[in-house]
Formats: sequence, C-alpha cells, structure tokens
Amino acid sequence: MKIFKNRKASHNFFFVQEFEVGIVLMGTEIKSIRAGKISFKDSYARIEDNEIWLHNLHISPYDKADHFNHDAERKRKLLLNKREIKKITIQVEEKGLTLVPKNLYINDNGLVKITLAVAQGKKLYDKREALQKKDAMRSMERKMKDY
Repeated sequence: MKIFKNRKASHNFFFVQEFEVGIVLMGTEIKSIRAGKISFKDSYARIEDNEIWLHNLHISPYDKADHFNHDAERKRKLLLNKREIKKITIQVEEKGLTLVPKNLYINDNGLVKITLAVAQGKKLYDKREALQKKDAMRSMERKMKDY
C-alpha cells in the first residue's frame, strides 16, 4: 500500500475529525499516482451544491499518454454519503473549520482513498510550540542512543 502524506497540513492545522473518502479520477491520473507524481501543495476541499470537491491537488500528467491526458490541477469530486456530507457541512459552517486532505493512499483493492480532515488553523505560537516539542523529542532520542 502506497501512502502519500500531506506533511504541511499537520504543521498548519489541528485535526478535529477524519474521514476516509473515495475520489473520482481519470485513467491517466491513477497511473500518475501509482508512479508517485503527486503534490498536496495548497490543496483543500470545499463544499459546493451538497458535494465535496478537492481543489489544487497536483497530479502530474502521465508521461506515456498523448491526447487523453488530464489537467494537472483540476478539481476532483470526493465520494461520501449524504449523512457524512451533512455532518461535515455543519462543522464547517457553524464552527468555522476547514477541510484539508491529510494523506492519499492506494488500498489493497487498488482504489485511491483520501483521508480528509476537518481541521482548525494553528496560530503562529502553536506552530512554534510544536516545533519546540519536536526538537526536544529528537534531542532526547539522540541522548538515549548514546547510552
């Protein structure tokens, strides 16, 4: 199972809730994902007409495809049931949260799944605090290896 992580998301957001969702892709997009040509830079999800769409997920065009290739940053529909969409809509509209793709993976059946997180943005001091904790953990691990 290949997993592609959005490392920037955990730095910029607190995750409130996560959903495993499917995504509608073209044939050349799945081939590019399997080749690892994907980037989460500035990607986000938005609710439009009771559907959830993923924006700015960059999937590079497939090298071996000619005129049937896809647009690299087109918006892609995410697959959720109505109950989940309603639940997410309430959280996003009432609490002012946002939808962020946390990671993308190909499961055992060969389907592409995205972990979509309902997230709250971090303030600058929260980011600094997280970096300090990470540095402290690294230094403790180094000292433990020395002993």
